[in-house]
Amino acid sequence: MNNDHSFQINVGFLIHSPVGTYREFPAETDSIILDDEGTTAKNIIATIRVNKVQQGILAEVDAEAETEMECIRWLEPFTQKLHTHLEELFSFHIRGNEEADQYLPENGVMSLLPLLREYLLIEIPISPICKPECKGLCPICGQNLDLKQCSHTKEDFSD
Repeated sequence: MNNDHSFQINVGFLIHSPVGTYREFPAETDSIILDDEGTTAKNIIATIRVNKVQQGILAEVDAEAETEMECIRWLEPFTQKLHTHLEELFSFHIRGNEEADQYLPENGVMSLLPLLREYLLIEIPISPICKPECKGLCPICGQNLDLKQCSHTKEDFSD
């Protein structure tokens, strides 16, 4: 399912509900582009919780996704798992709350996709490693040491 509308939630029913009223929604999509360079998150599965608070609607999202990365130790692609949690207050009114980052649109539909993009992008490691025990490449012959041990020793590396 490739549906960016999965992350648009109509919270109109919460506006006149008592403080503390909440609802959870599952959301998923096949992929979303995270930035201008084409970084893509795939297989996104999320739980969205919207909660009426005094100042507005508090949205919480727990999301898992995958992205294709290149291991910095052996320069081959692998699938990096991502997990993020975000909380964002969508304030009811601009008046009296000019410091808020997000405001609830008049139609009551919150779009969480821009926030989700930002949070998933932050979760991408700067120096991705395919697995913690990755041995990388031999600096002398270039052999992938996870697949096969070469004849070079650590003493050879210092020359």
